[in-house]
Amino acid sequence: MLPREIILVDDFSNDAGQTLAVLNNIQRLNVSLPVHIISLSKNGGPGTARSAGWDLAVQQYIAFLDADDSWHPKKIEIQWGWMSRHPDVALSGHGTTMIADSSLAPKILTEFAVQQISFNRLLVKNWFPTRSVMLRRDIPYRFTPGKRYAEDYLLWLRIAAQSLESWYIPVDLAYSFKQDYGESGLTADMWKFEIGELECYRQLYAQKAISRFTLLGVISLSLMKYFRRCATVWLRKWFV
Repeated sequence: MLPREIILVDDFSNDAGQTLAVLNNIQRLNVSLPVHIISLSKNGGPGTARSAGWDLAVQQYIAFLDADDSWHPKKIEIQWGWMSRHPDVALSGHGTTMIADSSLAPKILTEFAVQQISFNRLLVKNWFPTRSVMLRRDIPYRFTPGKRYAEDYLLWLRIAAQSLESWYIPVDLAYSFKQDYGESGLTADMWKFEIGELECYRQLYAQKAISRFTLLGVISLSLMKYFRRCATVWLRKWFV
């Protein structure tokens, strides 16, 4: 199943127009569905780029795909199909996994039991990598402009804090080609990513979405997970 529209966003790539040329070529080659291109005048980070595409979209549901990720061919069919049957759901996400080659994508389950992810469950764990998310276009929130670390997690938390329904589909329908942390890209600098996550909790506390007690609890848990990730990266470098 194909999307109804594709919106390509060039976040002011510093490559003398090479990225924009590739996007223009994609637009020319696709005649069966509308392809729109947004070229930002300055680099604002992934959240700013996604919000720009979101504002241009006209379809009922939106999904995000970064340049270093891919989707299973049946992702839209399965995820959109489920969300269209549950119109009260604001956001859904699904499993993802790392693969070396998109042609090696594993077989997917055709039967599964979805889980509702409450605000409290989302505070403990980010269930929704951006590549897995599909959400309703009419949600009155956007990614925080200029925020470059955990900007997606903050948006999911803001949505869940307003009691908008979020659900998890336990099927790997998206793929990355590198580890989620400790390799190239934004998550390579794990401490900055950790600071970004802690800032999410601080903003929720400032907006009175969580109590001081909850704030201290999620900060402590986040720091514990951060040190565990550091240990994982160290072991990966020495023993893999």
